[in-house]
Amino acid sequence: MNVHAKPQGVGLPFAERLDRLARVAIRVGLDLRPGQELVLTAPLDALPLARAVTVQAYKAGASLVTTLLADDVATLARFAHAPDAAFDTAAGWLYSGMADAYRNGAARLAIAGDDPALLAGQDPDRVARANRSRSKAYVPALELIANFATNWTIVSAATPAWARTVFPDLPEEEALARLWDAIFSASRVDGDDPIADWTAHNAALHARKDRLNGHRFSAIRFRGPGTDLTVGLADDHEWCGGAATSRSGITCNANIPTEEVFTTPHKARVDGYVASTKPLSYQGTLIDGIRVRFAEGRIVESQARTGADVLERVLDTDAGARRLGEVALVPASSAISASGLLFYNTLYDENAASHIALGQAYSKCFRDGGAGLSEDDLAARGANRSLIHIDWMIGSAEVDVDGIAQDGSAVPVMRGGEWV
Repeated sequence: MNVHAKPQGVGLPFAERLDRLARVAIRVGLDLRPGQELVLTAPLDALPLARAVTVQAYKAGASLVTTLLADDVATLARFAHAPDAAFDTAAGWLYSGMADAYRNGAARLAIAGDDPALLAGQDPDRVARANRSRSKAYVPALELIANFATNWTIVSAATPAWARTVFPDLPEEEALARLWDAIFSASRVDGDDPIADWTAHNAALHARKDRLNGHRFSAIRFRGPGTDLTVGLADDHEWCGGAATSRSGITCNANIPTEEVFTTPHKARVDGYVASTKPLSYQGTLIDGIRVRFAEGRIVESQARTGADVLERVLDTDAGARRLGEVALVPASSAISASGLLFYNTLYDENAASHIALGQAYSKCFRDGGAGLSEDDLAARGANRSLIHIDWMIGSAEVDVDGIAQDGSAVPVMRGGEWV
């Protein structure tokens, strides 16, 4: 799509909207500081946004922007021509270098826009092995991100392959324009002052999480069709939402867009059964109709209408993959939900509904931001550890949520998917 084109029904030129998104990413997503380095990753088709972000980063005073581009054609070449043993290999040197950059104060920005169906036709065993190898190699960098050691954020760019997946019945140009419209709208860049709009939105999210923290619930209970799930919360947990301050002292929004307030479950205190309310798009497979049962924090039964074999591979990633690392509350009337779209992209779909995440917990979701807590300290408080962190949606307009007080009484938190 020509960066000077004008998507249908929108008054601002495309180039201006793209520039606004880049500015929001740098100023709201990262609050990038003068002299700070930036590590930027993006799909090759997201190059226009990557370039706009780079311009805004240097305008903000960045000392260096290092961009790493992913190429779908090169990825498929590996699956077509690489020897079988190659799928147990990952670029550990690259992720170690990224971890060094974060330890030395570099910010992290990821542009999402990958083809959801890229690996749909590939050998599932090879896909699983490649993912596992990458996850293991990524641990040094992932731990710093999960522990909020530096300022980081994720934004999205519309790409042709992603647009075809979301709008399969539209011509490519129209599909791409529609997807850009959805991204710009959800990212709050179309108003008179996007930065002020984000300030107000962050204030609303902070009010929600402060109210939840004031209750000091011991658990959150979800009830709806196919769901009666009690998620025990980690000891000394803290609800988070909107802008937060990293351990480097910089306040940033880790997700653009964001509609959630979230915290850390206790890995051993989740019980009951739950049904997904939206499909999960994972590595080219649409996993739909997920139903699982938890006992003492662990998934002991699982099924899915489609993609059940892939779900089982995910659950067998490691010992922590069958336990929860996050629980998040999102109103059913969120702008992303109201769009009526399935984005096949977790950054967007998780902000359409309340959700849970399998795998790694965020250490920042503890009182005092988890500062100074060792891995043993986090584990003692109930935080889960895993190579994965995969969100899937369990909220809807038919799901009620209660907070369970320390005395066991239930306090209404959501009714019909909306805040009480």
